[in-house]
Amino acid sequence: MTAAHTIIETIDLTKIYGMNGVSVTALENLSIHIEAGEFVAIMGPSGSGKSTLLNILGCLARPTSGKYILDGEDVSDLDKVQLAAIRNLKLGYVFQSYNLLSNTTALRNVMLPLLYDRTHRVPLEKWQALGEKVLEAVDLGDRMHHQPQELSGGQQQRVAIARALINDPVVIIADEPTGNLDSRSGEEIMGLLDTFHRQGKTIVIVTHDPIVAAHTERTIHLRDGRIDTIVHNGKSHQAAGREVNYEAS
Repeated sequence: MTAAHTIIETIDLTKIYGMNGVSVTALENLSIHIEAGEFVAIMGPSGSGKSTLLNILGCLARPTSGKYILDGEDVSDLDKVQLAAIRNLKLGYVFQSYNLLSNTTALRNVMLPLLYDRTHRVPLEKWQALGEKVLEAVDLGDRMHHQPQELSGGQQQRVAIARALINDPVVIIADEPTGNLDSRSGEEIMGLLDTFHRQGKTIVIVTHDPIVAAHTERTIHLRDGRIDTIVHNGKSHQAAGREVNYEAS
């Protein structure tokens, strides 16, 4: 079994927004460390900096200063094109509102990230088989040819999770993944993320819901752009060597 390695590390991360001569500091000297196989929640009140942090961790924005090291690579100063390549190569993103193409089947929605993979890690002839495999992994094998409007909210979020898995990312970033769901569907989605965590996936989730955060191993609470507290939730860390890769056979 291999030892866990660092997937996410931020060092003195600072993000300052400026408008009309006024500067607002969203993050200030923020340093966090997340190892492979961890399940971590980020919480905080409005204005705490959690959305800004999520955008930086998701390679959707760059810090003003400090470093963001993702899977051993410093991505702090990459340009938009380079960040887009990193997102596709190393990140799986799950959105609160699912972000599915409405007139496209679940299978084609799931396969979409493969279109943007310039490394061509998955040959074209294996795309459909891989898409089917990840949809079966989220218990939607019988819904893969349905369009989003033919699926419940919970099923649409399952499609979104499958889409996040298809490129076998080093980390899954989930932004309020239960925010649009009823409590039962939300628990089902968290149960699914629990399953992938047990398989070794690294998951970072932003949430306002303490019930959701309780599924994780630790919760990082932000306030005014800084770490307020870190709460350990009593769950054991998953060994990195147990990670499952989703590859078409």
